[in-house]
Amino acid sequence: MSAVKFKSRIVRLVFAARYRISDHALDALIDDELERADVADTIAESEVLEFYPEFGKGPAILLLQIGTDGRTFHTVWGIPKGATEPAVLITAYLPDPGKWDDAFKVRK
Repeated sequence: MSAVKFKSRIVRLVFAARYRISDHALDALIDDELERADVADTIAESEVLEFYPEFGKGPAILLLQIGTDGRTFHTVWGIPKGATEPAVLITAYLPDPGKWDDAFKVRK
């Protein structure tokens, strides 16, 4: 499966409310003051940065999203290995400018 198809699958699951937020992701959202609804509501316009089809717990994807408040953030979504749903928000964070290019798209 390509990164584009995997992202489309994640988006469909999120819009169908067939997703969950991991404990780690919930902590990360709180730490960076990101809204859960904003993460879900802006996923369709996200940009694929990296795709991990062979991730140990199931395929995953790193997305660049822009919140309704204009902040750029990254999310990592996955689907459990051997399953077709739910989509799982693995983490979400404000990218560190010291580790990413100015557009937060390419690792330094």
